[in-house]
Amino acid sequence: MTAKYGRVLLKLSGEAMVGSAPFGIDPVVVKDLARQIRRVVELEVQMAVVIGGGNIWRGLAASSRGMDRAIADYMGMVATVLNALALQDALEKADLQTRVMTAIEMHQVAEPYIRRRAIRHMEKGRVVILAGGTGNPFFTTDTAAALRAVELDANVLLMAKNQVDGVYSDDPNLNANATRYSHISHQEAIERNLRVMDSSALALCRDNDLPILVFRMADEGAIEAAVLGEPVGTLVTTEAPRLAQAEWSTASQS
Repeated sequence: MTAKYGRVLLKLSGEAMVGSAPFGIDPVVVKDLARQIRRVVELEVQMAVVIGGGNIWRGLAASSRGMDRAIADYMGMVATVLNALALQDALEKADLQTRVMTAIEMHQVAEPYIRRRAIRHMEKGRVVILAGGTGNPFFTTDTAAALRAVELDANVLLMAKNQVDGVYSDDPNLNANATRYSHISHQEAIERNLRVMDSSALALCRDNDLPILVFRMADEGAIEAAVLGEPVGTLVTTEAPRLAQAEWSTASQS
């Protein structure tokens, strides 16, 4: 099998680590995630991973209850480091060389993020786990994923979702008649306010012509299938056929 993409950035939410528990990290789930990543690396694909921290801490939710937003966001960055270390442990037990790099310095547990060093790690076949978001409050890990993917010259940004298997006209968990799209442009996703990722991250991908592939993480072999270019999820690109107005009207009425 030949991979379609030579270098990818995988965006994982914190919920990908939690399994069936309400919060925290499930070692069994993380072990399975490491197994899937190993299958991709075995295709000689260079991989970086940006991971969220929502299974441990949600800064936006805390700020809505009165906490200072900047402090809440910094706490969220620390939560992503916990997830990164857990993923590193699982990957190394799967015999993959791994480096954790953080946007906020934590020398005892990780390297500081340096673009050229991260690229060099990937060129040597190491999985680079990027934690700490962008290192700045008020930015999501979606924005961190888009930023790092552009910086590291990734061929595609893989958005692994937990609840949906692509981009829909409406929330499929609430609307059984929601339509899933196989291909859409960044601009149209922004115009239609679709929930691909936050708008600043989506605009960054659009401005830098970075493809996004949105798929469901729980599907067996989903990461490998995405890297191989199989028709999974929704592909978001700069150039894509515009969806007909009638199609949008039908979707909005359903």
